Amino acid sequence: MSRPVSYNIKQKPLVDDISMVDMPEGHQGQGFFATSLDSVIGLARKNSLWPLPFATSCCGIEFMATMASTYDLARFGSERVGFSPRQCDMLMVMGTIAKKMGPVVKQVYLQMAEPRWVIAVGACASSGGIFDTYSVLQGIDQVIPVDVYVPGCPPRPEAIIDGVLRIQDLVGKEELRRRNGQQYKALLESYGIQ
Repeated sequence: MSRPVSYNIKQKPLVDDISMVDMPEGHQGQGFFATSLDSVIGLARKNSLWPLPFATSCCGIEFMATMASTYDLARFGSERVGFSPRQCDMLMVMGTIAKKMGPVVKQVYLQMAEPRWVIAVGACASSGGIFDTYSVLQGIDQVIPVDVYVPGCPPRPEAIIDGVLRIQDLVGKEELRRRNGQQYKALLESYGIQ
Protein backbone atom coordinates (compact mmCIF):
# COMPACT_ATOMS: atom_id res chain seq x y z
CA MET A 1 0.00 0.00 0.00
CA SER A 2 1.49 3.33 -1.04
CA ARG A 3 1.38 6.46 1.04
CA PRO A 4 -0.25 9.58 -0.39
CA VAL A 5 2.19 12.20 -1.60
CA SER A 6 1.62 15.76 -0.45
CA TYR A 7 2.86 18.74 -2.39
CA ASN A 8 3.71 22.07 -0.85
CA ILE A 9 2.54 24.61 -3.42
CA LYS A 10 3.12 28.26 -2.64
CA GLN A 11 0.60 30.75 -3.94
CA LYS A 12 2.20 33.36 -6.13
CA PRO A 13 0.57 36.74 -6.62
CA LEU A 14 -1.02 37.14 -10.04
CA VAL A 15 0.66 40.50 -10.62
CA ASP A 16 4.13 41.22 -9.23
CA ASP A 17 3.91 45.00 -8.90
CA ILE A 18 4.16 45.30 -12.68
CA SER A 19 1.59 47.31 -14.54
CA MET A 20 0.22 45.88 -17.77
CA VAL A 21 0.97 49.08 -19.70
CA ASP A 22 3.82 51.51 -19.07
CA MET A 23 2.51 54.81 -17.78
CA PRO A 24 3.36 57.83 -19.91
CA GLU A 25 5.65 60.49 -18.49
CA GLY A 26 3.81 63.05 -16.42
CA HIS A 27 3.20 64.53 -13.01
CA GLN A 28 1.22 62.75 -10.36
CA GLY A 29 0.09 63.56 -6.89
CA GLN A 30 -2.59 62.67 -4.41
CA GLY A 31 -5.56 61.75 -6.65
CA PHE A 32 -4.37 63.22 -9.96
CA PHE A 33 -2.13 62.48 -12.92
CA ALA A 34 -1.23 65.00 -15.64
CA THR A 35 0.51 64.27 -18.94
CA SER A 36 0.50 65.46 -22.54
CA LEU A 37 -2.28 64.64 -25.00
CA ASP A 38 0.29 63.11 -27.40
CA SER A 39 1.32 60.62 -24.71
CA VAL A 40 -2.23 59.55 -23.89
CA ILE A 41 -3.27 59.13 -27.53
CA GLY A 42 -0.01 57.31 -28.32
CA LEU A 43 -0.64 54.94 -25.41
CA ALA A 44 -4.19 54.23 -26.59
CA ARG A 45 -3.17 53.75 -30.23
CA LYS A 46 -0.22 51.47 -29.57
CA ASN A 47 -2.28 49.13 -27.39
CA SER A 48 -5.23 48.86 -29.77
CA LEU A 49 -3.79 48.18 -33.22
CA TRP A 50 -6.17 46.49 -35.65
CA PRO A 51 -4.19 44.37 -38.12
CA LEU A 52 -5.29 43.78 -41.70
CA PRO A 53 -3.58 40.62 -42.98
CA PHE A 54 -2.77 40.61 -46.69
CA ALA A 55 -1.39 37.09 -46.99
CA THR A 56 -0.55 35.46 -50.30
CA SER A 57 1.67 32.51 -49.35
CA CYS A 58 3.51 30.70 -46.55
CA CYS A 59 4.02 33.76 -44.32
CA GLY A 60 0.25 33.82 -43.90
CA ILE A 61 0.43 30.39 -42.26
CA GLU A 62 3.00 31.73 -39.78
CA PHE A 63 0.68 34.66 -39.09
CA MET A 64 -2.12 32.19 -38.31
CA ALA A 65 0.20 30.49 -35.81
CA THR A 66 1.00 33.91 -34.32
CA MET A 67 -2.71 34.61 -33.79
CA ALA A 68 -3.38 31.15 -32.32
CA SER A 69 -3.34 30.35 -28.62
CA THR A 70 0.33 29.37 -28.34
CA TYR A 71 1.71 32.79 -29.31
CA ASP A 72 -1.50 34.85 -28.92
CA LEU A 73 -0.92 38.18 -30.62
CA ALA A 74 -3.97 39.45 -28.72
CA ARG A 75 -1.75 39.89 -25.65
CA PHE A 76 -0.20 42.86 -27.41
CA GLY A 77 -3.38 44.75 -28.18
CA SER A 78 -4.02 43.27 -31.63
CA GLU A 79 -7.06 41.20 -30.69
CA ARG A 80 -9.31 42.26 -33.53
CA VAL A 81 -8.10 41.14 -36.93
CA GLY A 82 -10.12 42.98 -39.55
CA PHE A 83 -10.65 42.14 -43.18
CA SER A 84 -12.00 45.53 -44.19
CA PRO A 85 -9.32 48.17 -44.85
CA ARG A 86 -11.58 50.96 -43.61
CA GLN A 87 -11.63 49.46 -40.12
CA CYS A 88 -7.92 48.64 -39.72
CA ASP A 89 -4.82 50.70 -39.08
CA MET A 90 -1.95 48.19 -39.45
CA LEU A 91 -1.45 46.53 -42.85
CA MET A 92 0.54 43.29 -42.65
CA VAL A 93 1.67 42.23 -46.13
CA MET A 94 2.83 38.62 -46.01
CA GLY A 95 4.13 36.58 -48.88
CA THR A 96 5.01 36.93 -52.54
CA ILE A 97 3.44 39.92 -54.26
CA ALA A 98 3.28 39.67 -58.04
CA LYS A 99 3.60 42.90 -60.01
CA LYS A 100 -0.05 42.56 -61.00
CA MET A 101 -0.94 42.58 -57.29
CA GLY A 102 1.01 45.83 -56.66
CA PRO A 103 -1.94 48.12 -57.56
CA VAL A 104 -4.23 46.01 -55.35
CA VAL A 105 -1.90 46.39 -52.35
CA LYS A 106 -1.76 50.13 -52.99
CA GLN A 107 -5.55 50.36 -53.25
CA VAL A 108 -5.97 48.49 -49.96
CA TYR A 109 -3.44 50.88 -48.36
CA LEU A 110 -5.31 53.92 -49.68
CA GLN A 111 -8.62 52.63 -48.33
CA MET A 112 -7.23 52.53 -44.80
CA ALA A 113 -7.87 55.58 -42.65
CA GLU A 114 -5.00 57.66 -41.27
CA PRO A 115 -3.00 57.02 -39.21
CA ARG A 116 -1.92 53.73 -40.78
CA TRP A 117 1.19 51.61 -40.48
CA VAL A 118 2.65 48.87 -42.69
CA ILE A 119 4.65 45.74 -41.84
CA ALA A 120 6.37 43.77 -44.62
CA VAL A 121 6.44 40.22 -43.25
CA GLY A 122 8.93 37.78 -44.74
CA ALA A 123 11.60 37.92 -47.40
CA CYS A 124 9.15 38.07 -50.32
CA ALA A 125 7.23 41.12 -49.10
CA SER A 126 10.47 42.80 -48.00
CA SER A 127 12.67 42.18 -51.04
CA GLY A 128 11.11 39.67 -53.42
CA GLY A 129 12.80 36.78 -51.63
CA ILE A 130 14.12 33.99 -53.82
CA PHE A 131 11.86 35.09 -56.68
CA ASP A 132 14.15 37.46 -58.59
CA THR A 133 11.96 37.36 -61.69
CA TYR A 134 10.19 39.79 -63.98
CA SER A 135 6.78 39.00 -62.50
CA VAL A 136 7.47 39.43 -58.76
CA LEU A 137 7.55 42.79 -57.01
CA GLN A 138 10.99 43.16 -55.42
CA GLY A 139 9.63 44.54 -52.15
CA ILE A 140 6.33 46.23 -51.40
CA ASP A 141 8.18 49.46 -50.64
CA GLN A 142 8.07 50.02 -54.41
CA VAL A 143 4.32 50.73 -54.18
CA ILE A 144 3.61 51.78 -50.55
CA PRO A 145 5.72 53.11 -47.66
CA VAL A 146 6.78 50.44 -45.16
CA ASP A 147 7.36 51.10 -41.45
CA VAL A 148 8.79 47.76 -40.27
CA TYR A 149 10.41 44.84 -42.12
CA VAL A 150 10.24 41.35 -40.59
CA PRO A 151 12.97 39.10 -42.06
CA GLY A 152 12.70 35.37 -42.59
CA CYS A 153 11.51 32.81 -45.09
CA PRO A 154 9.01 32.35 -43.51
CA PRO A 155 9.58 34.25 -40.27
CA ARG A 156 8.82 32.50 -37.01
CA PRO A 157 5.85 33.73 -34.94
CA GLU A 158 8.31 35.31 -32.50
CA ALA A 159 9.67 37.48 -35.33
CA ILE A 160 6.17 38.58 -36.30
CA ILE A 161 5.44 39.50 -32.69
CA ASP A 162 8.71 41.44 -32.60
CA GLY A 163 7.61 43.34 -35.72
CA VAL A 164 4.31 44.25 -34.05
CA LEU A 165 6.22 45.42 -30.97
CA ARG A 166 8.40 47.63 -33.21
CA ILE A 167 5.24 49.13 -34.73
CA GLN A 168 3.94 49.75 -31.21
CA ASP A 169 7.14 51.62 -30.38
CA LEU A 170 6.65 53.82 -33.46
CA VAL A 171 2.97 54.41 -32.73
CA GLY A 172 3.52 55.28 -29.08
CA LYS A 173 6.18 57.90 -29.87
CA GLU A 174 4.56 59.45 -32.93
CA GLU A 175 3.46 63.06 -32.70
CA LEU A 176 -0.15 63.83 -33.50
CA ARG A 177 0.94 66.43 -36.07
CA ARG A 178 3.51 64.22 -37.87
CA ARG A 179 0.99 63.14 -40.50
CA ASN A 180 0.41 66.78 -41.49
CA GLY A 181 4.14 67.54 -41.75
CA GLN A 182 6.03 68.29 -44.94
CA GLN A 183 8.25 65.19 -44.67
CA TYR A 184 5.26 62.84 -44.48
CA LYS A 185 3.50 64.59 -47.36
CA ALA A 186 6.68 64.39 -49.44
CA LEU A 187 6.96 60.66 -48.64
CA LEU A 188 3.41 60.01 -49.83
CA GLU A 189 3.94 62.13 -52.96
CA SER A 190 7.00 60.03 -53.82
CA TYR A 191 4.61 57.06 -54.01
CA GLY A 192 2.05 59.01 -56.04
CA ILE A 193 -0.32 59.28 -53.09
CA GLN A 194 -2.02 62.64 -52.48
